[in-house]
Amino acid sequence: MSQPKRQLRLGAFLMSSGHHVAAWRHPDTPVDAGLNFQHFRQITETAERGKFDMIFFADGVAVRQRGQSVEAISRSLVVHFEPLTLLSALSVVTEHIGLAATASTTYNEPYHLARKFASLDYLSGGRAGWNLVTSATDAEAYNFNREEHMEHGKRYERAREFVDVVTKLWDSWEDDAFIRDKESGVYFEPDKMHIPHHKGPHFSVRGPLNVARPPQGYPVIIQAGSSGDGQDLAAHTAEVVFTAQQTLAEAQDFYSGLKTKVAQAGRNPDHVKIMPGVFPVIGETEAEAEEKYEILQELIHPYVGLGLLSGMIGGFDLSTYPVDGPLPELPETNGGKSRQKLLSDLANRNNFTIRQLYLAIAGARGHRTILGTPQTIADQLEDWFVNGGADGFNIMPPYLPGGLDTFVTTVIPELQRRGLFRREYEGKTLRENLGLPRPENKFLAQTDAPERVAVGASV
Repeated sequence: MSQPKRQLRLGAFLMSSGHHVAAWRHPDTPVDAGLNFQHFRQITETAERGKFDMIFFADGVAVRQRGQSVEAISRSLVVHFEPLTLLSALSVVTEHIGLAATASTTYNEPYHLARKFASLDYLSGGRAGWNLVTSATDAEAYNFNREEHMEHGKRYERAREFVDVVTKLWDSWEDDAFIRDKESGVYFEPDKMHIPHHKGPHFSVRGPLNVARPPQGYPVIIQAGSSGDGQDLAAHTAEVVFTAQQTLAEAQDFYSGLKTKVAQAGRNPDHVKIMPGVFPVIGETEAEAEEKYEILQELIHPYVGLGLLSGMIGGFDLSTYPVDGPLPELPETNGGKSRQKLLSDLANRNNFTIRQLYLAIAGARGHRTILGTPQTIADQLEDWFVNGGADGFNIMPPYLPGGLDTFVTTVIPELQRRGLFRREYEGKTLRENLGLPRPENKFLAQTDAPERVAVGASV
């Protein structure tokens, strides 16, 4: 029997107004998009109609200010829903699409996140995904009793232990622990509860979790760091990796390198889906796509463009440098190391000035920009997919709702016509649709399992 044709995976990466830094100014975007539930409901239903694997909300726990002037911040969309709250609401009005959000391992505690994502997995019937990040800015540190952001290596060390604690908490109960027998009065079988008793360098957590094991076993674990530390974390923990590359050669190098690291970590490389971000601007003709892009580019205020770039290169203030001069030599950042390198390489490869660089990233923010017709957009996605650059893509609509509507009504049918993308969802859970296995309860796999509580014992 022949094997089914490999299918690409698609995430809809949804910023409130869209990914372009000036998207909130677009005439077809709701001005209150960040706090407009009906807007989010509409775009999520559009993504589900297009059979996307998941929607994804990025998040940070601060109004980002590093390297940006007050003038820049005052011209930027800075208020939006807390994503897990929003996803919980969206779970009620959707049936199939995965619901994923960022949550930081630096500014949260494992018990809190384990509980919230387990709850979302139940509310959605097994559609939750956690994008694990270590955060990147001092602005976040200031909101959590710190004067500076934790050092890069320490953040990833904490993150590795954080995931270990969270998964232990999700495994606190065996899948069939809760018998809820009214006649006998037994709610759960005591020997199917496991108490983690975790003690490590960063966390001391007894457990168990007060939510049953999630429907998916674990919500799908996503990771977005591409630095050396980030790739090492992904190789050991991630099931989906969001990444940013500009060329097929760069994507192939990252793809093969990370898949090798996954195998070296003792995991199946097919169980880690690599999904680069793509910012598509679509027109009936190439000229129309260019015109749509220029409409957005003309809405960029120089303060905003310069502030965006300053923040993305690690918080280095560029305001004292000539905007039409070259990008200066940058000091090593304690923020996003891989993004700083990507942008420096982009400037050097194209001989960009500071102004040209901020204009180049104002939409995709370091991810790949594609302008074209539905056919040429599909051509480029197919090229990366079949030539070892990606398992799928995280689609970044330029503005919302129109940018996503156009992708769903024009590019998705083209991908389906080529046999590259589903026409119907394969399963009910995000794991099933991504082709990921349901994880085994790690306590059942251990010969020296942690404490089981005897009948009548105090918890």
